[in-house]
Amino acid sequence: MNEKTFRLCAAADARCLGRGGISSVAKASGLARNTIYAGIEELEAASILWKQPFSHEGKIRKEGGGRKKLTETDLKLLEALDHIVDPITRGDPQSPLRWTCKSTTKLAKELVKQGHRVSQKTVWSLLDQLGYSMQSNRKRFDGAKHPDRDAQFHFIAERVQDFINRKQPVISVDTKKKELVGNFKNSGREWQNKGDPVEVNIHDFADPKLGKVIPYGVYDIAHNKGWVSVGITHDTAEFAVQTIRTWWHRMGRRMYPKAKELLITADGGGSNGWRIRLWKVELQNLACDLKMAIHVCHFPPGTSKWNKIEHRMFCHITENWRGRPLDSRAVVVNLISSTSTEAGLHIKAVLDDRTYATGIKVTDEEMSNLAIKPYRFHGDWNYKIKPTPIS
Repeated sequence: MNEKTFRLCAAADARCLGRGGISSVAKASGLARNTIYAGIEELEAASILWKQPFSHEGKIRKEGGGRKKLTETDLKLLEALDHIVDPITRGDPQSPLRWTCKSTTKLAKELVKQGHRVSQKTVWSLLDQLGYSMQSNRKRFDGAKHPDRDAQFHFIAERVQDFINRKQPVISVDTKKKELVGNFKNSGREWQNKGDPVEVNIHDFADPKLGKVIPYGVYDIAHNKGWVSVGITHDTAEFAVQTIRTWWHRMGRRMYPKAKELLITADGGGSNGWRIRLWKVELQNLACDLKMAIHVCHFPPGTSKWNKIEHRMFCHITENWRGRPLDSRAVVVNLISSTSTEAGLHIKAVLDDRTYATGIKVTDEEMSNLAIKPYRFHGDWNYKIKPTPIS
């Protein structure tokens, strides 16, 4: 086909495809959208209501004719664009656009300043030729990698499997993100009638009466069951351990009637961090109350995403209440309790309206009275608390 026939065939195909046809044909044929639009106009002008026969007569551009591509007339254009887009790898740290958003408009203006005749639209196609595309940041690095990070992962995995094989309880614990209670925007979308979205407050100023809620979760790894206590005051070690205690009395002891010890996997920071003295004091009290040894394994710094509760329970809670304002504390509890998955996850939740104080100090003497036995491998991260009364 010559140029004109090719243009008209592409235009006919685009018309047959209907909505989106021009974009699809342009992508498949390599023709510009404007060229296909021109072909459609020719078809419509030459045969109004298809009563007049279409004529192929007229001037046909010779092969190779027409305006040359910019990359042929300006041999340094692609190289100049490449230097501007990625100045670091191209050895040009002083690029004028290094510290700005590199939109196609700004790229085109900078190229014009350098003497290249180019438009914003052309820059789009040139970037595609160079192998560039619109990219967002990707979360990948955890920060400084601890030398014993992988070894700790293996240690935790071995301890978890050992407890599961012996039918002893293993739980993953953590605090979910604090949530505003009230008629506030919640991330995500859900199905609504067209043009009738749920209207919420413009500003996210905490309600003086409802404030925020603090969901602290306990996830039973072996049974795929979860428990969440929704706190209303502060995320403290006392609150964290009280949630574990509530889980045991409301769920755990029925599933593990012969349990003699408990394994807890937790992040390295927050209210259940390995440096938190009150966390260990409260766990000692819990061990004495339950009359069982409590083993704790903390994940290395910067690896909280590997904690089972994050990607086996919390993510499903977030999915369940997406796009819904958390109007009241009861709504929060009900949405968490109604979260389930096809894999069998079920969660129970309650409101914990106790007041948990901050700033509680634990003395060296109190720490010395704890019945803590560190493991040989990283005793700061891995330790056992015996059910021995505090003297």
